[in-house]
Amino acid sequence: MKIGIIGGAMQGMEAAYLARKAGYETLVIDRARDAPAFSLADEYVVMDPTGHRDDAARLLGDCDAVLPACRDMNTLYRLYEALLRLDVPFLFDFDSYTITSSRSATNNLMGNIGIKTPKRWQECGYPKMVKPASRRPAAGLTVAHDEREVTNAIRKIIGAGDEPIVEEFTLGKNVSMEVIGNGEEFMPFVTTEFFLNERCDRKGVVCSPDILAGGMDKEFRDAVCKLAESIDLKALMEVKAVGTENELKVVELNACLPTETPTAVLAATGINMLSKMIDPRCDKNNGNAGAGASSYEHFMIADGKMTACGETEFRRIRYPHLERGMFGADEMIIGRTFDNGPLLCAMINAARDTDELDRKRAGCIESMMDEYRIDEFTDSGQSLFKKSL
Repeated sequence: MKIGIIGGAMQGMEAAYLARKAGYETLVIDRARDAPAFSLADEYVVMDPTGHRDDAARLLGDCDAVLPACRDMNTLYRLYEALLRLDVPFLFDFDSYTITSSRSATNNLMGNIGIKTPKRWQECGYPKMVKPASRRPAAGLTVAHDEREVTNAIRKIIGAGDEPIVEEFTLGKNVSMEVIGNGEEFMPFVTTEFFLNERCDRKGVVCSPDILAGGMDKEFRDAVCKLAESIDLKALMEVKAVGTENELKVVELNACLPTETPTAVLAATGINMLSKMIDPRCDKNNGNAGAGASSYEHFMIADGKMTACGETEFRRIRYPHLERGMFGADEMIIGRTFDNGPLLCAMINAARDTDELDRKRAGCIESMMDEYRIDEFTDSGQSLFKKSL
């Protein structure tokens, strides 16, 4: 089977990795000559698929399925129209993505169907979360601790041409769950917990069946399926929430291929979301079968220091390659920045439980520090380790 992947950045890397693990051939198309997914693919073509729609459609027409790994709706719509004539499956749900690409629309949706969400700004104190209504990264997220910080964050978002959303900042576990649907049946996967650095940038993911207590995990699973059903989901969607000791609040929906969490779920459960997207059968009870524990995390080595870095730094990687067993890790995606600067890597590990996983990860980090003669390891923000190193 051959999978065509539109986009060669972070999502493209995720798609190429999942396809390789499933035994599929891959063709990646991106307009950037140094798109990082190229070096993980079997074939790649440097092309602007918008300006060369017919050429791109001809290439993708030889594939068994096409997976969008970008968020350029103009590009996706034009290719979708061309591929319809060629009868090539397009693994994407435009209607669901249109809804979930707007935080305002998803907040309204969740309110209408009774899903718990953060309080609106008028109903809560500080700190507050300020974020753009769209998913464009220009403005980013801000945790504001006073009125001045809220005002500055709002101005930044408006200056980027977006609409600000101000709501309660809930401190707790940042969790996510993917779900695949065919419009009638929906299959949720195992819960993952993601960790942020001091800039609210995701730096790593842990997958385990015991991240949330049993009752809360079921509540999350039920909410995810309810949301998927409400939009007649016909592809893949990621649902993010914050869990405290007493309650769970859903904060975001995203109906496209996410990064990191599909790889972590595969490592922990053996279930490949890409394979499930291609197979239209959905089993709502089998998305976390046989779950162990796994982690996916980013690191940067520069100037004699090792840092647990976020996605913003990691997406600078160029010509990454996959290594097995390096520094004792199960797998590593490793490369350097475009100017042959800092070393960047994504480390993937699996274990029977989170205690064993922590020991394995600590050993890998120690081996990397020894190899590169590093004395200082910086891990700002939320730590993936249950206990500090």
